[in-house]
This record gives sequence, structure tokens and C-alpha cells, in this order.
Amino acid sequence: MRTADAFVAGAPRPRRRLLESEGLLAFLLLAPSLAVIFGVLVFPMLSSFALSFTSLKLTDPKSGGFIALGNYAAALKDPIFWASMRRTAIFAVSTVTVETALGVCVAMLLNQKFRGRAFVRGLVILPWALPYVVNGIMWKWIFDANYGALNAALTQLGIIGDYKIWLGDPWTAMVLVIFANIWKETPVAIILALAALQSIPSELYEAAAIDGARRFRAFGSITLPLLKPIILSLVVIKTIWALKEFDLIYIITKGGPANGTNMFSYYIYQHTFQFLNFGYGSALAYLLTLLAIGMSAVYMKSLKGGLDVES
Repeated sequence: MRTADAFVAGAPRPRRRLLESEGLLAFLLLAPSLAVIFGVLVFPMLSSFALSFTSLKLTDPKSGGFIALGNYAAALKDPIFWASMRRTAIFAVSTVTVETALGVCVAMLLNQKFRGRAFVRGLVILPWALPYVVNGIMWKWIFDANYGALNAALTQLGIIGDYKIWLGDPWTAMVLVIFANIWKETPVAIILALAALQSIPSELYEAAAIDGARRFRAFGSITLPLLKPIILSLVVIKTIWALKEFDLIYIITKGGPANGTNMFSYYIYQHTFQFLNFGYGSALAYLLTLLAIGMSAVYMKSLKGGLDVES
């Protein structure tokens, strides 16, 4: 009797030991991944955050002291910083608006039934499939003042008389970089919008047609409300991508001419890897991070409100 009572009283112990051993095994299995994440992600983030409060500059042996928020204050007082922010805002608003609107329009066309639709859908993804370096070099050659395809085409069509230096004017260079980014990133919007369109039940359009609703009325009453979550998601993703755009700028213009395309990401690159001012560059990187987080929070709040309204 005493043995049975002891067995009953001690019954949870083997189970507890089993859970403890399973937890230890799970930790051991996850340990390599956690170590890699810490070494590749967490440690660099903490190190760069600590550097943002120092004056570390590799060209100055006496630098590296703690200066608190000095780098952040210097950035907010720098007119070049605000100029890069203004150019980044112009770039982000232009690319996000055009890419999202164009992506939805092209997706609606590709959602229709026509001969060769599968081939065209596969062709649409080609610009996005190209590596950023290849894409940037291609557009740099197209815009070249001496042998670029843009000058050759416009000259043969009689639109211009002589070859022009397209990347020699700040505003023209900005427009061309925006155009190159739109060509590269629009396929993402097309694919996501097309997937959302295919998930809309055809019965809704049939019911709208029976009620006498035309295409524009059906688009405003059915398509657009159901596409709202994916559109807002696209805006969030593409805004973050636009804020950190660097590859095209570096390859095509290198921030020029006259800092005409020197946006926030390239401004960070200049101070960090050209001027070797690691403390100031780290502070700039975290200002960009805060900006991206803030804009994402605003968009996510809008997305939540849109979903609540829809539901």
C-alpha cells in the first residue's frame, strides 16, 4: 500500500523529467541557429548602436570617445542630411505610387483571358529577376551620353538633334533613376496584385452584372475593396525598399551630379565607407531605421483600419 502511494505520489516526476529532457534537447538543437543569429544579426546591431554614441573615425587616431547624442544632433543640423531626406521622400513617393498603381492595372489586364497569357505572365517577372548590379549597369549604358540606346533611339526618331548628357542634370538624373527603379520593382506589385485578383470569387462579378453594374462600378464596389489589404501591404514593403535604395544610385549616378541623386542610403554609405566616420554613419543608419519603423507603423495602422472596415 505504501509502495502504491509512493508510486502515485511520484508519478509526475518521470513526466517532468521527460519534459525537462525534451526542453534541453530542443535548446541544443536550436543552439547553432541561435548562435548564428546572434553573431550575424544581434551582435552587429548592438555594436553599431554603441558606435552611434562615439566619435569613432578611422582617419583620426584620437577619435572613439563617448559623445552621447552628438552624432544624432550633428545629423539633424546638417543641411546635406535634410537635402538627402527630401530627395529620398521624392524618390519614395514617386516610385511607390507609380509601381503600386501600375502593378494593379497590369495585373487586371493579365487577369483577363487571352492567347499567350501564361507566356506574358512569365515575361513580366523578368525585370525583377535580373540582379540589381546587372539592372543598374544596363540602365547606365542606356543613359550613356556617347553610345547610349536612349540617345540613339531619340535621334533616329527625330525627337532630338544631338546626343544629350542625360545624367548631367540633377533633376533629369533623378527622374531616370526613378524610372529605372519602377522598371525593376513593378513586377513585384503585378505578381502580388494578380494573386489577390485570382482569389476574388467570380460569383461576385456575376451578381454585380445581374444587378446592372458596369465594369467601373464593379471595380469600385468589388475589386478595389478586396484589393485594399494587398495594396496597403505593397505600400509598406515598397516604402521600406525605397528608403534603403542604394544599388541603382551607386551604379548609375554615384549620388551625382551635384548631389542630385544623393539620397539617404547613399549619404550613409559616404560617411561610413568613404569618409570612414563609423560613429556618425552608425547614427545615420539608426535614424533610417527609426524612419522606416515609424512609416511602417503608420501603414500597419492604416492596414488594420482597412481590414476592420472590410470585415
